[in-house]
Amino acid sequence: MAQKQRLELTWIGKDEQPKLEPRILLEDPELSYHAKERVTENDIFDNRLIFGDNLLALKALEQEFTGKIKCIYIDPPYNTGNAFEHYDDGLEHSIWLTLMKHRLEILAKLLHNDGLLAVQIDDNEFARLYLLMSEIFGEKNLKTVVVKMSEASGVKMGSVKSSGSIPKLKEYIILAKKNGVKNLNVELIPKSEWDNEYNLFLDNFSREDRAIIDEISNKEEKSDDDIRTIDEICSKIQLISVSEKIKSLGIKQNEQMKWKFDNAWRIVRTAASKSVFLLTEEKKKYINQTIFSVLSVRDKVLYLVKSDYQPTSKQPRVQLLFADSNLMIHPGDLWTDIKTTGLEAEGGVSFKNGKKPESLIKRIIGMSTNEGDWVLDSFAGSGTTGAVAHKMGRRWIMIELGEHCHTHIIPRMKRVIDGTDQGGISKAVNWQGGGGFRYYKLAPSLLKKDKFGNWIINPEYNAEMLAEAMCKHEGFTYNPDPHVFWKQGQSTENDFIYTTTQLVTQQMVAGIVEQMKENETLLICCKAYNVNVDEFPQITIKKIPQAILNKCEFGRDDYSLNVNNLPMKEREPEQLELF
Repeated sequence: MAQKQRLELTWIGKDEQPKLEPRILLEDPELSYHAKERVTENDIFDNRLIFGDNLLALKALEQEFTGKIKCIYIDPPYNTGNAFEHYDDGLEHSIWLTLMKHRLEILAKLLHNDGLLAVQIDDNEFARLYLLMSEIFGEKNLKTVVVKMSEASGVKMGSVKSSGSIPKLKEYIILAKKNGVKNLNVELIPKSEWDNEYNLFLDNFSREDRAIIDEISNKEEKSDDDIRTIDEICSKIQLISVSEKIKSLGIKQNEQMKWKFDNAWRIVRTAASKSVFLLTEEKKKYINQTIFSVLSVRDKVLYLVKSDYQPTSKQPRVQLLFADSNLMIHPGDLWTDIKTTGLEAEGGVSFKNGKKPESLIKRIIGMSTNEGDWVLDSFAGSGTTGAVAHKMGRRWIMIELGEHCHTHIIPRMKRVIDGTDQGGISKAVNWQGGGGFRYYKLAPSLLKKDKFGNWIINPEYNAEMLAEAMCKHEGFTYNPDPHVFWKQGQSTENDFIYTTTQLVTQQMVAGIVEQMKENETLLICCKAYNVNVDEFPQITIKKIPQAILNKCEFGRDDYSLNVNNLPMKEREPEQLELF
C-alpha cells in the first residue's frame, strides 16, 4: 500500500538529525555581574548569559527548562548577502532551513504550554520559515504580524526612484503558541492626541491590580467578595496629578507625551453622573476611604469613584475613567507605531542593521509574560531582549556565539544593572537598576580521541564536571547530597546516580548497598569495575566512555551557519573550439 502523502516543505538534508551532546554549563564568576546593593525586594540575580553555539546551548538547557519558558524572541540571520554566490542554487536555503529546524524543535520543547514564540524575519526566508513553523506547531497555532522597520526616505529612496522599484519598509514577526495564538495581553496604542482631561495618576497601583479590576468588572455577576477585593485595592491608591508625577520623575518635555500613553492604564479623569453620584453618597456612609467601587443595582455595572468631591458642585465629578479605555486602540497585526530609526544610542552599543527597538521587544514580552517569568533569546545579538526583560522584571536567558557577547552584551547589561542606562524603555517602566546575571560558557566535549584514535574522557573534566555531565547523559538531575557521597543526582525520589573514575570493587558496592533503603536504586558509571552485579539487584553498573559513545556526537563545537565547508558548484564544461 502506498504511503499517504502530505503537503510539506522539503529541502536537501531535511531528515538529517544531529545527535547533540548534552553539554554542561560552566560559570565564569569573573564575567558574571550583579548590582552592589538591592534596589527592590524583587531584584533578579539568576539571569543567564551563555557564550557558545546556540544549538548546543539550547540542548544544555533542555533538561532544566523544558516547558518553562514563557516568551521566546529570536531574530535569526536573514540569509542575505553574497555568502552563497559560488554554490549550487537552492543549497543556501536548505542549509538555512536545517539550521532553523533544529533550533525551533528544541525551542518548542522549552516553551511553556501557554508560552509565546516570536520569530522576526524579512522577505528572504519568510515564506519558507512560515511553512517550517507550520510543520512544527501546526498552522492553526501561528499568526503573522507585519512591522514597519524603516521610513520611505533617505539615501536608499534615491536608487528606488531611479530604478522604479519598491522600497523595503517592513519585516514579519511570526507568532507561535502550542494551543492557538490567544490569551495575549497586547498593549494598546494611542488612537489620537492626549486628552488633558485625563490628569490624575493612580500611585501605588500595579498592572496586577488593574488586571484584577478588569477581570471582576467583566463578570456578569459580581459577588460581595469581588467588591471587597476591589475596595481593598482602591484603599492603597493615592491620587496625584499627572503633572506632579512627571515632575517627580524628571521626565523631559519631549518625552512626556509618550510617558502618558505608556501609563494610560493608571491615569484617569473624573466625570459627572447623577446615578453614580447617588451610589457614591450611599456607600460613603459606611466606608472610610477616598477611592472605592460602586455597583449599579439594575444592570450590575461596576464603577470606580472618588469621594472627595466638592459638595457645593451641581454636578459632582465622582466617576473615574481610565485613559487607556478611551484613548487607546489595539494595534492589530500591522504595527506602524514603533519608532525604528535613530536607535544608535539605545543600550549604549552600536550594532548596525541588527539592533531592534526596545519598545518592540517590550510589546512582545509584555504580551505573554508576568514579572518573574522566563524569557529566552538564542540569537542575542546586541542584547536587546535581555536588557528589556531585565527592566521589565522578567528572568532572562541569552545565548550568543559572536564576540559581541563580550564587546556589546556584557557592557550593555552592566549599564542596565547599574541603572545608568536610561534610554529605550527605562523611563516608561521607571527603571532604577538592580539585579544581575551569571555568565556561562559551554563545557568542552566530554569525550575526545587520544593520539591512538581511541575515545577517552576529556582530561579537562574534573570529578564534579564528570558527575554533572553523566547526570545529563543518563537523564538524572545533578543535585549532590552533601552527606551521602554516592547520591550525586536523581531521576525520581528513589533513583540515584554515582559517577567515579576509580575502580569499582565488590567491597565498595557492598558498602553502598548497606546504606541504601529498600526501595532505592543506584546507577554507577565508572571506567572499570570488578563486581558480581547479580548479587546486587538494586545496582546497575555502566562503563564509561563505552556506555555513551553512540548516544551523541562528541567533539563537535560548532553547529552554526558555516559555509566554508560546502561543496563547490560544478562548473559546466567549456565548449571546445573545433576550428
